[in-house]
Amino acid sequence: MYPFVRISRQVMKWRKHPISPWETHVSHHRVWPWDLDMMNELNNGLTLTFYDMGRIPFSVRSGMWDAFKAHGMSFTIAGSALRYRKRITLGQKLEQRTRIAGWDARFLYFDQSLWTDPDTCAGQGIFRSAVVRNRKMIGIEDEVLPLLDRPDITANRPALPDWVSQWAAAENARTWPPVKA
Repeated sequence: MYPFVRISRQVMKWRKHPISPWETHVSHHRVWPWDLDMMNELNNGLTLTFYDMGRIPFSVRSGMWDAFKAHGMSFTIAGSALRYRKRITLGQKLEQRTRIAGWDARFLYFDQSLWTDPDTCAGQGIFRSAVVRNRKMIGIEDEVLPLLDRPDITANRPALPDWVSQWAAAENARTWPPVKA
């Protein structure tokens, strides 16, 4: 079941502590028995949900959520790439770091990571997010960034890292729809 209660708790906790959209949101989570797979580690599908538990509070805390709602917009994940490097098991405490890595003409890119201790990254995900209104994608530069920026933080906008640009180019080169096998 989707963790509405866990996400709501994170949103309530962080709503009163705003950050710039260009800052990093740090949250903490624990792995419960219902998060595990048959190998007694964090289920790979639920790993994506854990990233939701960072991205949604980040969007609220950074003002994205309210700005998008006020303009009839929302964001939806349009692609992701994940790295799993360390097992995450029952009871482990996780620190999650969520930030906007940058953007291109069509997508915002979220960089998220899960840490089991200060020096051990268990996994990282890059998520490209389309911003939509009335079921249509809207331009990032023209319509989205003006909602996120304030004059005092424009200078802190991140440049899209080369590795993310290369991943995005590879994604854009993929055939869609896929060939039916």
